[in-house]
Amino acid sequence: MWVRFLLGAPDKYYRAMSKIKHKFEIPEEVRNISQVLSSTKFDNYLVGGCVRDLLLSRKPKDWDITTSANPAEIEALFEKTFYENAYGTVGIVHETPTEESTRVVEVTPYRTESTYSDFRRPDEVKWAKTLEEDLKRRDFTVNALAYSISEEKLIDLFEGERDIEKRVIRTVGNPDERFSEDALRMLRALRFASELGFAIDSDTLAAVEKNKNLLVHVSKERIRDEFIKIVMSPAPSVALGLATQLGLLQFISPEFEKGIGMEQNKAHIYTVWEHLLRALDHAAKKEFPLHVRLAALFHDIAKPHTMKILNGERTFYGHDVVGARLTRNILTDLKFPREIIEKVVKLVRWHMFFSETETITLSAVRRIVRNVGPDLIWDLMNVRNADRTGMGRPKETTYRLRKYHSMIEEVMRDPVSVRQLNINGGDIMSLTETGPGPHVGYILEILLSEVLEDPKKNERKHLESRVLALMTLSPKELEKLGIEAREKNQGEDEKEIEEIKEKYKVE
Repeated sequence: MWVRFLLGAPDKYYRAMSKIKHKFEIPEEVRNISQVLSSTKFDNYLVGGCVRDLLLSRKPKDWDITTSANPAEIEALFEKTFYENAYGTVGIVHETPTEESTRVVEVTPYRTESTYSDFRRPDEVKWAKTLEEDLKRRDFTVNALAYSISEEKLIDLFEGERDIEKRVIRTVGNPDERFSEDALRMLRALRFASELGFAIDSDTLAAVEKNKNLLVHVSKERIRDEFIKIVMSPAPSVALGLATQLGLLQFISPEFEKGIGMEQNKAHIYTVWEHLLRALDHAAKKEFPLHVRLAALFHDIAKPHTMKILNGERTFYGHDVVGARLTRNILTDLKFPREIIEKVVKLVRWHMFFSETETITLSAVRRIVRNVGPDLIWDLMNVRNADRTGMGRPKETTYRLRKYHSMIEEVMRDPVSVRQLNINGGDIMSLTETGPGPHVGYILEILLSEVLEDPKKNERKHLESRVLALMTLSPKELEKLGIEAREKNQGEDEKEIEEIKEKYKVE
């Protein structure tokens, strides 16, 4: 299938090129960029993940071209470009993208990289003279492929196509050297196993285990980015399962390791960690968004902290509360955006809400909508289903799902927050002829509690009469009722929460 021939270039190197032409569907703007480079005598090739994806009959997410031109020469050939990095990559902007086209094509000169003294980035990047120099610095053989658009031929110096056919992840050259250059490549190997459904070559796998401690040199941001790609892959449990076996899980969060091998109660047939992986896989199968997948993975993370034996049975009381705080700590440590953190924390905190349909009241559903927010309530349902599926149980029955959905839809029309009351703080001060003070907040909480029980009470005249009645109470009585109402509205006992936080030392 392969032929090797000597190029007549002064530096002389061997290049493997397939005898068979490979015809791929390539966006017109990518072809045009290649044609412009070729017309000015610059060699150029598609390279990396886009070539791999084309061979796998997958639609590439990004298109990358490598060329013999330097950044200045690339910029001079195209009207709309940007160049703001140390690696020579020039972004060429396509002004009129369609659904089938790409907005930006990245064009990078052939380059070589020096030593990696910090195990993360090369100490020096230089422009190379040949394609071979560029390809041999890459991480895995499946990513070290190049494709000539004009000749419709594949250039494969490291048997990457063979590894694609065998469905194997293997480093280019010595795996110890590749991982010592950039330790993040170890997590990338696991991620590609999840994304592509490939196995990892035995030598590469052994080198991961041997060099894993180099990951301490990798920034949290880079680990987060690989972690996100793993979570968003079709089968994230493949990568995270390998991370468990190889000891890499600690570099994402050592909290996950605490659930490995931990048995649960009779309702569960899997250990804590296996349950979380199965819940995550279900969320991935359903193509849920990132925050739902993360909640599926994190929802029981605090069980190792809260496990007790009562009457011979394991219990995990408070794991939802402690889990929400652990989740916040872990995601913050990994530098996740605040918006994602808040969503995941809420979903973890309230994942235990739904119980038997016979015991759920509409007022309880209103309170959960208040606490989670209307925008997250359906995501909470999806986390519940991932949780249930991860237990090895079938999905909710059609009746149960219909019941949950109907109750949520019913209360979504009802007021669930102070802002939705037909009275506000200013109205209360005007009615009672008082100024600002804690009494206003207490009254609003009491009114909300009553409206959550019966939405019909959210009527202006009724609320005004209740305000006047509440103001006849002593300040201490009003404070007591206001605090009780707030706790009820939130659906949690604040004193109990503080006890749990103190016991498990979780902020």
